[in-house]
Amino acid sequence: MALGLLAVTLLVIVYATVAKRLSTTIITAPILFIGAGVLLSREAMIPDEIAERALHLAAEITLVVLLFIDAAQTDLKALVKHHTWPARMLIIGLPLSVGLGTLAAYPFLPGWPLVAVALLAAILAPTDAALGQAVVTNPIVPERERRSLTVESGLNDGLALPLVLLFACWTAHATSDAAPNWLLFAAKQVILGPAVGALVGWAGGRLLRVAKRADWTNESFEGVATLALAGSAYLAADLVGGNGFISAFVAGLLFGRVTDTACKFIFEFTETEGQLLSWVTFLLLGLTLVPQAIAALTLPALALILVSLLVVRPLAIWISLIGTDAAPRTRLFFGWFGPRGLATALFALLVVPQIDHELAHPLLMLAINAVWISALLHGMSAMPFAKAYAKREGSK
Repeated sequence: MALGLLAVTLLVIVYATVAKRLSTTIITAPILFIGAGVLLSREAMIPDEIAERALHLAAEITLVVLLFIDAAQTDLKALVKHHTWPARMLIIGLPLSVGLGTLAAYPFLPGWPLVAVALLAAILAPTDAALGQAVVTNPIVPERERRSLTVESGLNDGLALPLVLLFACWTAHATSDAAPNWLLFAAKQVILGPAVGALVGWAGGRLLRVAKRADWTNESFEGVATLALAGSAYLAADLVGGNGFISAFVAGLLFGRVTDTACKFIFEFTETEGQLLSWVTFLLLGLTLVPQAIAALTLPALALILVSLLVVRPLAIWISLIGTDAAPRTRLFFGWFGPRGLATALFALLVVPQIDHELAHPLLMLAINAVWISALLHGMSAMPFAKAYAKREGSK
């Protein structure tokens, strides 16, 4: 056990010291940490029970914090007025991804209720910019394109979550006579959660703003308060029967609005502690679930995942940007760089306890396989595709 933990800490240290150099290669943090987790699993250096408990705890904390932080960094007014591309991809492209994903996946999943197929499509819809860092942080890619992908990936997980919860409730109702009234349960989740989140985010943001103007606090303590607000939104919603994750996302939106797109801590956290949370979660996925998922991977499952990555997302994004000034190559670029990452894995972990085991296990395996396949394909293609796109844009 101690040897396994030592290996993890040494990996983090080594990666942190060469991260800038690796950013110019096809080796990304998700590829490295998922791979390291798989190797640790093969060597049995960390007991399975401890690793699984750690994964669920890390997954829950990571999802709450990242939903809040990503939402807090979003300028909603600017998004509506000036950022046509990400707004279109979120408002039109995300629902299209779920709809097209349902139609595309249905032939591959015989015997699945249609709503369960829709649940899988919703889980596969959100994207993760962490898997394409070579694109969203690369200065050779035009700023507008980088900003659009960052804004889209920051918001689409929070917007996809209500659909995931709704389809999960519906699936549970369709596959079990003992399931609660899915409509009432879903309504409580998606109404009480946002209401609590809005209250916590607005009140917390106002309190922090007053304290800052009165010089009662500083940036270090603001950061502590910000994380505590994310946790408060989650726990308060859970107490009243709402969904804590939706609450955290809405709280982040209101907090960012009230505090003028949050405090300096938000941005620093995203680049430091937020990165570490993501790395640890990817490693735990590789340690616990990726080996199982690889063993369960079949040709139809692989085909379904590739259709989702290569057809569903690109087609949805292409359609969503019709009528904008996005050139065809820009639409293709956006369509490809929609990697499936932590949100897909964490949403799957969130809903599997709610649905029938006969559907829960294959759904989880499909989601985890989609994550590591996407990490590999998008990570390896990020740098060469970014260079090719920048070269084409520069030659116009």
